[in-house]
Amino acid sequence: MSRTKTQRIELLAPAKNLQFGKEAINHGADAVYIGAPAFGARASAGNSLADIEALVNYAHLYAAKVHVALNTSLFDDELEQAVELIRQFYNIGVDAVIVQDPGLLEADLPPIALHASTQMNNYSLERIQFLDKVGFRRIILARELSLEQIAEIRANTTAELECFVQGALCVCLSGQCYMSQYINGRSGNRGVCSQPCRSSYNLYNAENKLLVADRHLLSLKDFNASQHLRKYLEMGITSLKIEGRLKDLCYVKNVTAYYRKLLDDILLQKQSWQKASSGQCVFSFEPDVERTFNRGFTDYFLRDRQPMASLTTQKSIGKRIGKVLKADRNALVCKTELPVTAGDGLCFFGISGALQGFSVNRVIGNKVYPNNMPDEIVPGTELYRNNDFAFEKLLQSEKSAVRRVGVKLVFSDTDSGFALQATDEDGVMTCVTEDCEKQPALNPDKARQTIETQLSKSGDTVFRVDEVENQCVEQYFIPASVLNGLRRRCLEELQQKRLEHFRPADVHFEKNDVPYFKDTADFRENILNHKALEFYQRHGAETTEFGLEKTLDYAGKPLMTTKYCIRYELGQCLVRHPVTENYRSELYLENNGRRFALKFDCKNCQMQIFLKK
Repeated sequence: MSRTKTQRIELLAPAKNLQFGKEAINHGADAVYIGAPAFGARASAGNSLADIEALVNYAHLYAAKVHVALNTSLFDDELEQAVELIRQFYNIGVDAVIVQDPGLLEADLPPIALHASTQMNNYSLERIQFLDKVGFRRIILARELSLEQIAEIRANTTAELECFVQGALCVCLSGQCYMSQYINGRSGNRGVCSQPCRSSYNLYNAENKLLVADRHLLSLKDFNASQHLRKYLEMGITSLKIEGRLKDLCYVKNVTAYYRKLLDDILLQKQSWQKASSGQCVFSFEPDVERTFNRGFTDYFLRDRQPMASLTTQKSIGKRIGKVLKADRNALVCKTELPVTAGDGLCFFGISGALQGFSVNRVIGNKVYPNNMPDEIVPGTELYRNNDFAFEKLLQSEKSAVRRVGVKLVFSDTDSGFALQATDEDGVMTCVTEDCEKQPALNPDKARQTIETQLSKSGDTVFRVDEVENQCVEQYFIPASVLNGLRRRCLEELQQKRLEHFRPADVHFEKNDVPYFKDTADFRENILNHKALEFYQRHGAETTEFGLEKTLDYAGKPLMTTKYCIRYELGQCLVRHPVTENYRSELYLENNGRRFALKFDCKNCQMQIFLKK
């Protein structure tokens, strides 16, 4: 009879810094990803080596992992520093490095796991198969893929696959956005995107008719794949990623806990699915992703194309709580499904369609008293809460979650004293002894109870004592100080043993000559250094040009390539919907005096944005 292969499932959470990383682990993350001191795709979320090492040591106590994001395209004079950083990551025990620039693969790297960033445009099966054969341990998939495409990729690759499950969406295919670089020299491929997709735009047709005014035509809702978690696991996805290295701490705690609880329920359904780390979490709150930052949710293209933009605002709308029945001079009479408290921030879409908001000064019955009475609010207006005062207060507590690793203690006597052995839930074991005088107990039952009581405590350690086994045949009087000292030394040694046990194994990267899946490598490969050129040449591709951050040659090149379609979003798809005459011609976006031309590839269901000639 064949044994079922265990599939270890990783919940991967964002870590803006050391504190955020620790709290993500406390709230159930099996792994966290954190920005390198330089060259990360979120330049404002860099961290020192000392902090990364501290996070590694904290994570490994729970058998959790730390992935460091070094995922930008690099210039020639940056490669040496980037390679040295990777060597330092290896030395401090980092589990994996997330990279975008293939020039790094030409260097002499230490034996550390390499993950292919989603910034490598991991969208097509052919590209992902190439990266798989090149030797990446893991490939982070593009968010635009459908469940069917993910299943096909899983069936035709061997590398670990990582999928996003929650967070903000870039409207452009990752690694293929050059609009921020063009507008103000801040490249998303270099970690400093100015987020032009969150700006408002006017939409014109070829006749210069204004079709849509002042709307966030490129701003998407936030991704939420929570209803598809079991499907991901059934397909063989082993890492589920939460986006949000720039989000606040309450977001990280809440969203991580939310997915931890969902996953734990799913893992119980199949014996071969196991959590990728150790310990159980106890939360002081009920996680709810609608109660922290969100622009509304979409599962994007997982099932089928659907409306997915947040056209009226790029800001958080929070959770719907009810509606306005009546607007008095200084109060709103409301019907709400959830209690509202003083300090809450409420918002609504006014008569103009714009998002507006106010703070709640007090609540009496069904009357809500705003700090400033809003103008554009009428009976029937839907109310949302985007600042949940009571919920945020719970999340701000240092003990909003406690995570403990189960351990069994065995107490026994020796020729010269006593011994305490600890074995944790992962099978890591240690034993300490104490030489002391052995005095038979006058009250054996009380002595036995004292031993169990004192050894059951775990204090501020990462452990939870699940069982104490007393193997002493004769019961002795043992001072509480002796028992406490034994337990303290035993658990301290066990913590150290866990750090040694969970240091990552060496992963050697071997260069090969697997042919590139295309004949040429052009500006879309984002080549900014000569080592990256050598990489593509070694794999048989003709390199025709450097990336746009180096050439600044935008003429005739798409500033964005996106699966999102403005025509479809506005109900004007040439394939699926009846289309008004105004939308049949060429379309243009305008923002701050700049005009961009939209080109539609209806065969492949994609849209591109170019400079208007």
